[in-house]
Amino acid sequence: MQIVNQTLESLKISYPLERTAPLDQFLFIDIETTGFTAKSSSLYLIGAAFLADGNWQIRQWFCENPIEEAALLNAFFDFASSFTHLVHFNGNNFDLPYLMQKCEQHKLPHSFDSFDGIDLYRRISPYKAFLHVPNCKQKTLETLLGISREDRFHGGELIEVYKTYVETLSADARTLLLLHNSADIQGMLQLLPLLAFYDLFNGNIHAKKVQANSYIDYHGQERQELLMKLALPSPLPFSLSNLANGCYFSGEKDEGILKVPLYEEEMKYFYASYKDYYYLPEEDIALHKSVSSFVDPAHRTQATAATCYTRKYGLFLPQWDIVAEPFFKRDYKSHDLFFELTDERKTDRTLFSRYAQHLLEKMAKTY
Repeated sequence: MQIVNQTLESLKISYPLERTAPLDQFLFIDIETTGFTAKSSSLYLIGAAFLADGNWQIRQWFCENPIEEAALLNAFFDFASSFTHLVHFNGNNFDLPYLMQKCEQHKLPHSFDSFDGIDLYRRISPYKAFLHVPNCKQKTLETLLGISREDRFHGGELIEVYKTYVETLSADARTLLLLHNSADIQGMLQLLPLLAFYDLFNGNIHAKKVQANSYIDYHGQERQELLMKLALPSPLPFSLSNLANGCYFSGEKDEGILKVPLYEEEMKYFYASYKDYYYLPEEDIALHKSVSSFVDPAHRTQATAATCYTRKYGLFLPQWDIVAEPFFKRDYKSHDLFFELTDERKTDRTLFSRYAQHLLEKMAKTY
């Protein structure tokens, strides 16, 4: 077994990973194998990145022959034991289960139970469409960030290269194998800024400014919208804009803008306990029986779920889950929910911070 060390002196990351834990507690890992199933393939390389002496370092444990698997596993887990957080790319689906299966094969007692984990693929992939990428393969995301790499191979192509190395101990083959693994690990470090999009949908957004605006649409009609200026939890690595459900988002660095359609019309608020209400057809409202029992029976009927409402004219904002109450609808069967934009609410930054988070989550699910 060979151990290869490399110092990445010029590599800096622009994502605040230290908010989670001290940087020297993170270990980035990536493995290379001759197949997808541990029982029928070999583990020949584990690569790891870690921070030491102010620079990111890469350490690679390389099997010169498949019989060195157990030694490789022991050496890696002994080294990893001083870290608390693992970072990997789709490791929850492949790297970690594969390593555990190999440990079981060799009757080794190692596990990942003591580690906290960050799977970059799992955190980023739910927002694939929002990021306007066709997939979330590592090389696709590297291209999105303008990251170039010397390595031009993928893991499957290198299986034959490793077989050649075992047979010939070719230095060129060894270089290709180490280079690919090193490129994958460096790529993970460089992809960290994309976690800002995970934070965008899962962190704390602050609405700094909220105002209602009027504008003329493409058809010459006057429309109203709510504009929110946002402070984002992490700086975005590039500018991005999206339109969904009539809502528009644009973000640049640590600031964002959300535009939401504002509806000035009459809406209905539906009471829950309709059996306690009478419906007054002439007034087109429902009143509680404690009040409406004095109304002439000829001018009232027992309210139903569909007629148990009161009407309200005002300014309304859409919501897809109940963010603010009371909530209003256009009619009983409508699935669209709204809440009223009152003068009191216009200054409620806590409400609109929560509302902005709600809108972004809905936009992400819509794509």
